[in-house]
Amino acid sequence: MNSFDFYSPTYFVFGQDRERETGKYVKRFGGSRVLVVYGGQSARRSGLLDRVQDSLSAAGLYAAELGGVKPNPRSGLVYEGIDLCRREHIDFLLAVGGGSVIDTAKAIAAGAVYEGDFWDFFSGKAPEKALPVGTVLTIAASGSEGSPDSIITNEKTLEKNAAEADCLRPCFSVLNPALTESLPPYQTACGVTDIMAHAFERYFTNTPDVETTDRMLEGVLLAMLHEGRRVMENPRDYEARANIMWAGMVCHNDVMGVGRKQDWNSHHLEHVLSAVYDCAHGAGLAVIMPAWMRYCVEHGGETRFAQMAVRVFGCQMDFAQPKRTALEGIRAFQAFLKSIGMPLSFAEIGADPADIPRLVEMNHIGGGVTGGYVGLDRQAHTEIYEIAAGVRS
Repeated sequence: MNSFDFYSPTYFVFGQDRERETGKYVKRFGGSRVLVVYGGQSARRSGLLDRVQDSLSAAGLYAAELGGVKPNPRSGLVYEGIDLCRREHIDFLLAVGGGSVIDTAKAIAAGAVYEGDFWDFFSGKAPEKALPVGTVLTIAASGSEGSPDSIITNEKTLEKNAAEADCLRPCFSVLNPALTESLPPYQTACGVTDIMAHAFERYFTNTPDVETTDRMLEGVLLAMLHEGRRVMENPRDYEARANIMWAGMVCHNDVMGVGRKQDWNSHHLEHVLSAVYDCAHGAGLAVIMPAWMRYCVEHGGETRFAQMAVRVFGCQMDFAQPKRTALEGIRAFQAFLKSIGMPLSFAEIGADPADIPRLVEMNHIGGGVTGGYVGLDRQAHTEIYEIAAGVRS
């Protein structure tokens, strides 16, 4: 296991109706003039925004609103939010929604106290300070409610990039699993897929002797197989949604990623898909991950995939030919994705195989190799997209 520092200061408020306490926590963490960031009208129609606003009002807090966050959040609304923060002297960002809303609020929080262009933070510069952020989570997927990350799409260039800094970790996050019960099945399945992807990005590593975090990751993956099927059968199953919501957080605050080199190639390959085709991030991952897995198995990575197959998907180990076990595990993963309604091909997300050269170019690989469990050069990126597109076996 590698040496590491780990700091995860977010205060979690978990359970039924806990959003009614939001104002108390905003005040506790220093907020007095709040910008409430949200997505579409579902948060208003459901009464959630009213409950949150009532809580802020009861705490004696001023609150402005900024709605309209879309999936794969765009830079334009971030600029709008930064201007609003400065005009209204906002000192606290409250995200009411899923990962896209939280990531938008984080980007606004960093940009509002920065004299330059907030996109600098999504082009390699780390933010050193930001306005405090709190969240009321409505979608279990991204884990942004406990992470130091934000991902935004630049509308002009279609670059989908990440910023990361401890100052972007939320001060607190309200997690009421019941708020996710009204989600469409497809969105719920995308969330389960995203959570599993965050586990896999950490699981596939060349770092030796990481048994503790291996077992933690395998435990979450097994839970998602169980709870994912359970919630698809009964969308009103509060306990299934509670387990999924907490898994989303622990999969991305990095408690299971410390001490080990992580991969993240699947996310990098997917980001250009959702930037270009505006598909759901989880759906793009469902297409890319098995293709990336198959490539890795064929290029020296079969050992850890065989371990996944045995420990997570219950496959029998073929000691003479571990590649066969690894491929069986990948097929089992694809079968699970299909069972919860996820796409498995370019065609199902509206992606065009003719665009593969453009997608590879957008990954900015140059003549180098993207690191990870198996290093990927330009040709590897091309082949993985071709596997996902069904033009390469």
